[in-house]
Amino acid sequence: MAVTLDAVVRKDLGRGASRRLRRAEQVPAIITGGKDGAVSITVDAKKLILAALTDEFFKECTLKLDGKEIKVKPVEIQRHPVSEQILHVDFLRV
Repeated sequence: MAVTLDAVVRKDLGRGASRRLRRAEQVPAIITGGKDGAVSITVDAKKLILAALTDEFFKECTLKLDGKEIKVKPVEIQRHPVSEQILHVDFLRV
C-alpha cells in the first residue's frame, strides 16, 4: 500500500506563519535533495499522523504538489516534547 499525501506550497515563512499553520491543523514541511531546490510545503496534520503510523511511510511516500507527484522519504520528524504533536517534517527526494 503506497502512502500518498496532498501538499501545498507555502510562501509565508517564519515562526509566526508556522504557528498559524499548526493552529489550522496543517504541518509545515520542506522537500530537499535532487536537482531542484528546497521547497517549503504544508501537509494536512491528520492525514500525516495516519500515514506516519504505517511502515511504508518511512520507506517511500508520494506527495501530490501542484499536479505533480514527487517521490520522497521522510528524513526527520520534529515532535513536541510533551504532546508528541508533529511540528515539522523534512522530506528528501528519492
